[in-house]
Amino acid sequence: MPSMQLDQNPRQRWQKVLYKKQPFPDNYVDQSFLEKLRKNVHARRYQYWAVVFESGVMIQQLCSVCIFVVIWWYMDMGLLAPQWLFGAGLVSSLIGYILFDAIDSGMGRSESGRTRWADLKSSVVFVAFTYGFSPVLKTLTESISTDTIYAMSAFMLLGHLIFFDYGANAAIVSSTLSLNMAIFASVCLASRLPRSLHAFVMVTFAIQIFALWPMLQKKLKAQTPHCYVVITLLFAMSALMGLLTISSVGAVLFALLLVSISCLCPYCLIRLQLFKNNIHGPWDEAEIKEDLSRFLM
Repeated sequence: MPSMQLDQNPRQRWQKVLYKKQPFPDNYVDQSFLEKLRKNVHARRYQYWAVVFESGVMIQQLCSVCIFVVIWWYMDMGLLAPQWLFGAGLVSSLIGYILFDAIDSGMGRSESGRTRWADLKSSVVFVAFTYGFSPVLKTLTESISTDTIYAMSAFMLLGHLIFFDYGANAAIVSSTLSLNMAIFASVCLASRLPRSLHAFVMVTFAIQIFALWPMLQKKLKAQTPHCYVVITLLFAMSALMGLLTISSVGAVLFALLLVSISCLCPYCLIRLQLFKNNIHGPWDEAEIKEDLSRFLM
């Protein structure tokens, strides 16, 4: 920006217009040019504990992936019977289903117009369909090496975490893609289990933890924040305890990751806001705020 200059013609004052010829150079500005300078007009002010609360969505999703992998390892090692996992998942789903309606006293169901009979039919169809195709799921990837299966599963679970809807309005968010990647990873891992019953239970469990559980936690976060915090802490402790039975080093690293996301990252975000310096002024592009849709008729 050129240095400020005095008016060349004291009888004529410089005006910030392009349609009028003035006796000034094209790059001339006077002292009034920076009078409308504004800094950080649209900057958001964050509170530390509010950011920590919002990080709970990411914590829960990381713990969901961790618990899913731990359960798969237990079944692969023969330490967990598929009947027990299916029974526990069924009971948990019933409790979650009742809790989902009880949180808002059924207002969400009445607004959607979906009946419990429709939910029951969808559940029965899904279970029957998955059980019928479980032998196909078991033999679907027999021609693919185990190392490739593990690599694809890790890549898909990572993609699930990247594209998951954490509440941010971003172009990268895609709930459908995130869920599909998680189910694809579950099918890949289920194909390496001993029997087709194991594959059926594993895919069913994947639907419960990657599709149904996020719906419940979203409603808990909106309606009962205190319960949401308690459940998040219990969920994280369960994931850490399960991972600790497999690898103590992995449990320590995972705990450090959770602490970094929930405590360190919010602190860094708030500290970095102090160095934010967005400037706004006459040089900004013009914005048309008037509704011009009437001209499209």
